[in-house]
Order: sequence, then C-alpha cells, then structure tokens
Amino acid sequence: MLTDVPPRRLTCEDSSVTSSVAAPHPGLSDSPFLRAARGEEPSRTPVWFMRQAGRSLPEYLRVREGVGMLESCMDPALTTEITLQPVRRYGVDAAIFFSDIVLPLKAVGVDLDIVAGVGPVVASPVRTMADVEAIPDLTPDHVPFITEAVRSLVSELGATPLIGFAGAPFTVASYLVEGGPSKEHAKTKAMMFGAPDVWDALMHKIGGIAAAYLSVQVAAGASAVQLFDSWAGALTPEDYRASVMPHSARVLAAAGELGVPRIHFGVGTSNLLGLMGEAGADVVGVDWRTPLEAAIPLVGDRAVQGNLDPTLVFAPTEVMLSRAEAILEAGRSARGHIFNLGHGVIPSTDPDQLARLTEFVQGWQR
Repeated sequence: MLTDVPPRRLTCEDSSVTSSVAAPHPGLSDSPFLRAARGEEPSRTPVWFMRQAGRSLPEYLRVREGVGMLESCMDPALTTEITLQPVRRYGVDAAIFFSDIVLPLKAVGVDLDIVAGVGPVVASPVRTMADVEAIPDLTPDHVPFITEAVRSLVSELGATPLIGFAGAPFTVASYLVEGGPSKEHAKTKAMMFGAPDVWDALMHKIGGIAAAYLSVQVAAGASAVQLFDSWAGALTPEDYRASVMPHSARVLAAAGELGVPRIHFGVGTSNLLGLMGEAGADVVGVDWRTPLEAAIPLVGDRAVQGNLDPTLVFAPTEVMLSRAEAILEAGRSARGHIFNLGHGVIPSTDPDQLARLTEFVQGWQR
C-alpha cells in the first residue's frame, strides 16, 4: 500500500491514457463492491470513501498545484492520476471518478467557474424559460476527455470497479438558479413553487444532461454510478415526490438500462430515504445523521452505503474503529452493505487514519 506518490506534471498525451476500452478484468464482476451493490453476498464488506480523491492527499495537492478544478476535470491524464491515487494509497474496493457536479454544464457551454472558497458560480443564473432553452443537451462530443479518462482508468484498475458520477437534478438546478451555493435555496424554491413550468423544463433539461453524462462514463467502462444530491435535504417529502423525484428517477432509469448498479446519495435526507430508493436506486447512501439500523428498514429491499461520521477520523483510532464496527454490525441486516463515510472526506483528514479504517473494514469478518 503506497503512502505517497512522487509528483509529475501530466498532459493529455501522457502514455497512461489509452484510446480503447480493455476487456473487463475476469475478477471485476465478483468484486466485493459490485456483489454488495447487486445485493449478493460479497467475500467481505467493501469500503470506499466519498471524496477519497482530493484535498486530504499530499499527492493530490502536488499534481493540482496551479491547476483549476474544472481544468483538472477536463484533463484526461490528470483525472486518471487523481482517481487512482486513493486506490494506490488505501487499496479501497472501488474508485470514484474524479469530476464535479457542474462539469457537464461547463462542457455544454454554461458560463460558470468554481471559485476557491466559494464553490460553483454561474455568471447568468437561470430565471426564465428562454434561459432553460438556451442550455444545450449534452452529447459524447461535448466530453471526449471523459471517455478518454474512463478508458484509461478501466485499463489501470483491473478488478477494482470504477464508479461513474453525476450531480442530481435538484442540486444542479439550485446552482443554476441561485447563481452559486445557497443555504436557504430561496430562489430555487420560488421557481419550483411559483413557476412550475420553468422548473419542470429546467429539471428535465438537467436530468437529460446527467443521464447522458453517466451514459458516457458507463459506455467507456464504468461499472456502477452514483447520483449525488447535495441539497435534497432542504425539501419536504411532499415537495421531493412532486417536483424532484420524477427527474431523479428518469436519470436512474436511464442508468439502469445500461446494466450497472445505481447508488443514490443525498445530504440530510433522513426524511427522504424511502423515496430516494423508490426513485430507482439499487443502493441508497445514508449520511451520518441517520443510524444505519434505522435507515435499513426505510429503503426497502435495497443495499445501503455508509455511514461513519466523517469527523470520527479525528477521534482516537480505537474510538473510530469501535464506531465503524457498530456500523458494520448494523449492515448485516441490509440486503447489501457498502461501508463509507456519511459524507465526503474532510480536507484536513490524516490519510493514515483512512488507511487504518480501510484495513479494519476489509479485515472484519461478516
């Protein structure tokens, strides 16, 4: 297990980027992650971490030095390197494709940027039907760098699955309508309640973009997908069911036609877990606020993912591992359990703690 990686400046011509998808590794289908995601009995509980490829890794900070976030996501060699870093370091059971929720919008021509310390900022927020109609649909020709990066990763990962990634329609719509991150989502909800025709058109547009983006990743070799809804927890069940769930369901249904497991995760969604499963998930991600044993009955006959509090990596190791064991025990009653944090890795996390956590989970006897 590597603990550090020497820096190297990467380009799209880097030799690690291939032009075709290698034949699937013979052990890929039986990987613990994919078996658990399909509701089958894995050899052990699989583990990976949301945002495992990121700011907690010194090797990530080196290769990202002086390179913007969106620029990084659009460089196939750099995306490949960043996605592989936590797999090398921790030996986790799945890689998550390094991308960003707003990247597909950038690819189709929406004027936006990711501002350090702020997040995605949209130059001209969406307000009218004309604004929605001005957003192009996404095609593979918009994202050739994604196809290239996924093919490279599949070749490198062998029997380790690659999870494709997209932002869910509500969260992406919120960025577009608000013009950036928001705590109240007031403008978003004002459109949802006051201009339902514009809202529905926007959600349909974003859902189509998300479905196409995931399709590109799966076509290039991704073995599973995760639809990430950062802001869905701001909704009541009634509003989610009426104004959001149909659009997330459309994305998940399109992914289901590709024959890969689908993970649906939201933040602060204790009151939505059943609906998020009904939307079409094979695996429902559970954040740390909801005890896993309470979440499992809510999601129906589906696997669960989660859900250690991300701050527990700052606790003494024995405390962290004790809490992890309780989650592993709770996961026994689920159709399938993929161990993860209840949200993303915090940037100041000590990578050695995640290494200890990975080793513990992989050595735990079901």
